[in-house]
Amino acid sequence: MSTDLYLPALPTLARVFSSDAAGVQLTLSVFLAGFACGQIVYGPLSDRFGRRPVMLCGLSIYCLASLACAFASSIHMLIAARFVQAIGGCAGPVLGRAVVRDLWGASESARVIAYIGGAMAIAPLVGPTLGGFLTVFFGWQANFLLLVAISAVQIVAVAVMLRESNVHRRRDATAPRQIVDNFARLLSDRAYLGYLLTFSFSYSALFAFISASSFVLVGRHGLTPQVYGMCFGIVVTGYLLGSLASGRLVRRVGSDVLLQRGAWLGALAGATMLALEFGGVHGVAAILAPMFFCTVATGLVMPNAIARALAPYPTMAGAASALMGFAQMSIAALVGIAVGHTLSDGGASLAVAVAACTALAPLSYLVLLPTRPHGR
Repeated sequence: MSTDLYLPALPTLARVFSSDAAGVQLTLSVFLAGFACGQIVYGPLSDRFGRRPVMLCGLSIYCLASLACAFASSIHMLIAARFVQAIGGCAGPVLGRAVVRDLWGASESARVIAYIGGAMAIAPLVGPTLGGFLTVFFGWQANFLLLVAISAVQIVAVAVMLRESNVHRRRDATAPRQIVDNFARLLSDRAYLGYLLTFSFSYSALFAFISASSFVLVGRHGLTPQVYGMCFGIVVTGYLLGSLASGRLVRRVGSDVLLQRGAWLGALAGATMLALEFGGVHGVAAILAPMFFCTVATGLVMPNAIARALAPYPTMAGAASALMGFAQMSIAALVGIAVGHTLSDGGASLAVAVAACTALAPLSYLVLLPTRPHGR
């Protein structure tokens, strides 16, 4: 919801704060940068102190920063508040993945993460539509006030319902040398690196659409914020379907096979979007249809890449999850910045970014995991 709810308000923010598209888009890319940096900290902290207390701390930071976003008086203040908001909010995904690894182990993690991904897809499914109505009827600040309310509910839910899952706490997990050693060990593992890059590029294709779609669909094609939100929801339905399909098929087919098929589906969809753009087909459907299949591919790739990457590391699941999240958000932020600075070309930069990222996803798998085509 942090990235999707206020998407229909981006053109409004540009007008209110007298900013260009690149400046407003920076509120998205800076959010990802904060998300990346925070995960590096939360992973080792949770390996030492446990998932629950660290998650509560992060959610509290997020709640306060969301309030600051709502009352920002300039684009620079909003950008700064978004960075702090991300530092707090990233506790949820990185520690959520670690909790799944703690409780379900290596064999069942892919199935559980896929179903969690399906549930998470509800946010981008309804977020832009809801954000469009909030922006039109209550102003852009209403989007961030809703995030304040949601985070308050999350804090209560974690405090009351979440039991501590980390039974392998390591006192040395936060020692600087140990952190460096853990990350070096992970990055030297070709399999882990292959899953990390496949996961990151698949997500980056989705983020390219997240960061540019409101300017392309609202600015170039004249959609209203409400209609834009509905179009965004249609695209994200693909992610929901891909995640649910992954959860149902992973026991029968295997994680690596689903990941491969998803990566190639994404590459085909990205190439189609690029061909339509440079072939002179510029309608809304030429963007939404290929992007729908890109998000189906992302739903297949992400849960299986996460589960396979974390499987060999039960005693450092927090660090392994954190490094994946750091790479995911860092690469996506760079893609978002590049797209934001080239939006003057209409929709071409969006098509190029999606095509490039979806091509790099299967390429990363082929280069770094050449001997594991049928692994489960």
